[in-house]
Amino acid sequence: LLTLLCSCLLLFVIMGKRTKKVGITGKYGVRYGATLRKNIYTVDVSQHSKYVSPFCGKKTIKRVAAGIWKCKKSNVTVAGGAYTFRTSRGVQIDASTRRLRQIKEQAHY
Repeated sequence: LLTLLCSCLLLFVIMGKRTKKVGITGKYGVRYGATLRKNIYTVDVSQHSKYVSPFCGKKTIKRVAAGIWKCKKSNVTVAGGAYTFRTSRGVQIDASTRRLRQIKEQAHY
């Protein structure tokens, strides 16, 4: 019994990480080519990561479905990008909207 336990422990110590280089795309194996797997890697990592909530300031935004993001703490559901919470185009639109709103307020006073 002791030898079996030692061999299992030794096997556990010897075994390393299975996807040291490829990460989350290890599930695809050698299929689809290296370049496509690298592109998929960036998408997979961004869609499964948590984002900082603009509502409560904590890292609690997670993807529910394509384009639907939910804050676990404040229980707010928001529309965003399919794979990232904020798309680059959405950030540009928000910045220009904010700028135009400030110009309008300054002209009003």
